[in-house]
Amino acid sequence: MKKTFIEQVHYIRIPVRDLDQSAKWYEEVLGLQLLTITDDPFAIIKVNDGPFLVILVPIDDETYAHFTVNGEPAFSIGFTSPELIKFHQHLIDNGVKVEDIKEDNGHAYFHFFDPSGNKLQVYW
Repeated sequence: MKKTFIEQVHYIRIPVRDLDQSAKWYEEVLGLQLLTITDDPFAIIKVNDGPFLVILVPIDDETYAHFTVNGEPAFSIGFTSPELIKFHQHLIDNGVKVEDIKEDNGHAYFHFFDPSGNKLQVYW
């Protein structure tokens, strides 16, 4: 195997329409830890105890963290959850746009959208 200089993925950047609303949503609905909102401004959010961060970037453009395939949005960011069914219901209870749970090769997953319309996936 060829040596790489890259150790790990440290963060991802997600475009959001309303930084304060989105930071609150990622913290309260997804249960992630808001570390700070910087002067730039960016919201820096920690995912559990690992080194991985989600950076929310305020934008005015109509752009998303997902892309399209045959005109349909396709997620580019996937999370894991050992309590997939409970998490699915939690999102529904919080008024989140959520798709049905599906199964594929022994894994269950579903897609959901943040307040800015970014399509995300969670699987287990």
